[in-house]
Amino acid sequence: MSIRNEIVVAVKGVIEHNGKVLIMKRASDDVVGGGTWECAGGKISFGEDLENALVREAKEETGLDILVERILYATTFQTDPTRQVIILTYLCRSNRNDVVLSEEHTDYQWSNNEQLRRLLPQGIVDDFEKNDVFSLFS
Repeated sequence: MSIRNEIVVAVKGVIEHNGKVLIMKRASDDVVGGGTWECAGGKISFGEDLENALVREAKEETGLDILVERILYATTFQTDPTRQVIILTYLCRSNRNDVVLSEEHTDYQWSNNEQLRRLLPQGIVDDFEKNDVFSLFS
């Protein structure tokens, strides 16, 4: 029996509304990253356009209709020895802030930079610093 390696491509949205960024807390029973804070997004489906996938995922996870503005950065990491995730992170805007969470998340917060630095996992904070994401928000 051979071990099969897997590459997953996901899109994430740094969703801004009135100078704050939406982050959500993953359900604690989630296999990858349970109980941690993150931005909205998820895996793209085969044949799906990247930005359409992000609009779909944001709607599913938050109930918000978002405008995808531009790509901010790409990163990759392994969730286990046979699974690598590639994440494309985009700057997005929402003209609403009334979030309706899916079952994947248990809480949300519109956050300023200080809150983002405190709540997001260090790897995401490092990516935000490396790619000047914090400089986009007051």
